[in-house]
Amino acid sequence: MSIEPHTQGQAAKPRVAIVFGGRSSEHGVSVVTAAGVLRAIDRSRYEVLPVGITHEGRWALVGDDPDRMAIAGGRMPDVDQVAESAEGQLALPASPASREVVWSEPGAAPKVLGEVDVVLPLLHGPWGEDGTLQGLLELSGVPYVGSGVLASAVGMDKEYTKRVLESFGIGVGPYTVVRPRDWESEAGREAARERIAGLGLPVFVKPCRAGSSIGITKVKDPADLDAAIAEARRHDPKVIVEAMLEGREIECGVLEFEDGPRPSLPAEVLVGEGFEFYDFEAKYIDSSEVRIPAELTAAQTEEIRRQAVAAFEALGCEGLARVDFFLLTDGRWVVNEVNTMPGFTPISAYPKMWEATGVPYPELIDRLLQAALRRSTGLR
Repeated sequence: MSIEPHTQGQAAKPRVAIVFGGRSSEHGVSVVTAAGVLRAIDRSRYEVLPVGITHEGRWALVGDDPDRMAIAGGRMPDVDQVAESAEGQLALPASPASREVVWSEPGAAPKVLGEVDVVLPLLHGPWGEDGTLQGLLELSGVPYVGSGVLASAVGMDKEYTKRVLESFGIGVGPYTVVRPRDWESEAGREAARERIAGLGLPVFVKPCRAGSSIGITKVKDPADLDAAIAEARRHDPKVIVEAMLEGREIECGVLEFEDGPRPSLPAEVLVGEGFEFYDFEAKYIDSSEVRIPAELTAAQTEEIRRQAVAAFEALGCEGLARVDFFLLTDGRWVVNEVNTMPGFTPISAYPKMWEATGVPYPELIDRLLQAALRRSTGLR
């Protein structure tokens, strides 16, 4: 075991558990995100404990070697490839009375690795970004970066993101939801098809609780609809279908400062040639361009920044978020989604937007960790 126990002393640096991987289909994206953070975090200010969660849910210690956690040959990395042990498991504190983490392996006595001061959860998708991990950390009494249970859960579920934003007067596009029970009978399927037909074509069929453009299909022919829903249901039994909107795709980052949330300069997604939309391959493999700052008028820039903070506050977000908009051809802004744990990969828009706004990558990570260390767990 290469990682030694940590003893918290008066002069000790805060110890950060960087947690990544997870059980969702976004596992590989999370590993790449963690590699970017491991490269950028200020080691003079923080001690780092990399923790990977495997596809099966095992919490594994991972070597502090971000070069092994990169996309290689078009293939995403995996926690099992970089874990220090094939069987050992890490356990978080069982109660707020202690922040000690324990390592155990078959046939060996458990080893106390000392305290963790703050968790940086870099998981994307269900079982990590959706409030589940946040709830576990609340029970353990360990501070963590990012939104709490409710905002994380609402931000993960595209239906309820839209419902909450609509209730605050923030624009969203036309959509309908295909729930699991809708697809269990022919009558339910036909009713869902009729609702979808009301949106017109093309439509985008998406897993309702996923991200990274995984499982999304652009449907232009009604004959392709059932296959698109089946593909989305491979990732989530609940499916959201959205009408296609004519306009530009603009993103804006939000970061919590001491005096409250502030918006970044916005970015525009320019999808690479040969891609119909910003799908997984265009985003992570082909590296479609993100233009920062987006070419907008001063009034448009002011409005998207205002709405980004409004969406952040409507969901009750904390720490950070990326708000994705469409600027429609008629000049209206429509929120597509709110990402409560945006990617930190080398090509991710969120850190690039903040760098252009005057907050470089290491400072961005530092601000997130300091905000988490100031904030208490529990009701707030």
